[in-house]
Amino acid sequence: MIPRQILPVLKRSLRDIPVLTLTGPRQSGKTTLVKTLAKGARYVNLEFPDERERAISDPRGFLADLGGKAIIDEVQHVPQLISYLQGLVDERPGNGQYVLTGSHNLHLMERVAQSLAGRTLIHELMPFSAAELARANALPSRVNDWLLKGGYPRLYDKSENPSTWLRSYLRTYVERDMRQIITVRDLNTFNRFLALCAGRIGQLLNYTALATETGVDVKTAQHWISALEASYILFRLPPHHRNFNKRVVRTPKLYFHDTGVACALLGIRTAGTLTTHFTRGALFENMVVTEVLKDRLNRGLPPELYFWRDKTGHEVDLLIDDPEEPCVIEVKGSRTVHSSMLDGLSYHRALNKHGARYLLLHEGSASWDREGIEVRNWTSLFQNR
Repeated sequence: MIPRQILPVLKRSLRDIPVLTLTGPRQSGKTTLVKTLAKGARYVNLEFPDERERAISDPRGFLADLGGKAIIDEVQHVPQLISYLQGLVDERPGNGQYVLTGSHNLHLMERVAQSLAGRTLIHELMPFSAAELARANALPSRVNDWLLKGGYPRLYDKSENPSTWLRSYLRTYVERDMRQIITVRDLNTFNRFLALCAGRIGQLLNYTALATETGVDVKTAQHWISALEASYILFRLPPHHRNFNKRVVRTPKLYFHDTGVACALLGIRTAGTLTTHFTRGALFENMVVTEVLKDRLNRGLPPELYFWRDKTGHEVDLLIDDPEEPCVIEVKGSRTVHSSMLDGLSYHRALNKHGARYLLLHEGSASWDREGIEVRNWTSLFQNR
């Protein structure tokens, strides 16, 4: 089993609070991880209809049968159970009583925020990071293979064909999970919407254009984006506008949590196809952004990730607004670094009065510093993790 970087963080949380809540995409490894984390605890999965029915019909009896230490998997299926948990942990002092997992962030978080405030710590488990795979000597040696395969554990535990498995994953997700969150009457229309989102990775999110090309209204497009974000398919990277003038873009950019999923949506089935595909640079950028996101979540840190662009076209791809380790990153899916690639970083650095680390990350072997800007291969992100 490939060790997960977040495990020590989760162990600390179990020692510090009665309930640990772990969310993340389906098939990201939550069940395997929590069973390792809470050895000896009773385990129940609310994906199973019989267990779900027991929890719904008799929540008090269901929890009593579990005893004082339990793992409740996919708890979003019975959100009312969380209210009963509140009473139990208040009556029975002690930390590490329950571990909850869930795949639908929106439904789960609403209940957790209402009922378990002050009683739980919430963490998110993403698919494997490049750092985790590199430590296990399992990271694909070629960047295109890594982009195409993505990080879902099943693809590394079993001899699955990435393209086939990811298409099946998406089909299951659309036909089952999305219908639990929103009403999808026409699966073909929704699938077209998903593919259009994949073609807009790294771009400013334009709801009107998405709606028009899909053939739905803008309100539906907004609702679908929120649902896709809640179920960990994609996420919106917000613009950073603090400490600068008002001439900055206020629209978020769109990224996917896994580049393998994005490739499957785009119909990319081989690394050779990816080499010349029009989204290749955007997918490389997406990969770097998600690697930074995974690293922060795995260390128990809030994301605090943004991009920056002003209305004259100056831009940097990623900004980590962390007071202890601020960093501004430009991403280039190229093996060759030209001085013009530093322009966005140089411009931002001249405006920034608070100081930060400035990085240009690329695919090649070049590594040098110039006027406060570091040029590094993208793997430098995890070499010390």
